[in-house]
Amino acid sequence: MTDKIKGKVKWFNAKKGYGFIMANNEDYFVHFREIQCTGFRTLIEGSEVTFVAEHTARGPQALNVEITGSETRN
Repeated sequence: MTDKIKGKVKWFNAKKGYGFIMANNEDYFVHFREIQCTGFRTLIEGSEVTFVAEHTARGPQALNVEITGSETRN
């Protein structure tokens, strides 16, 4: 089993379906398909999440992303 990492959403573009999560001083790319929720899959800037990290040739990616903190819109 792979350990989950805690991070915060740096930004997420709902129209394009991707964004970045900041964790351990590193940016992780996140695609909407990796967001584990029902309904419209999006993330709000500053939300706390957990995820599995994968380092690829294109850079660090966040997989199996789960929202752990409350989300608030400004």
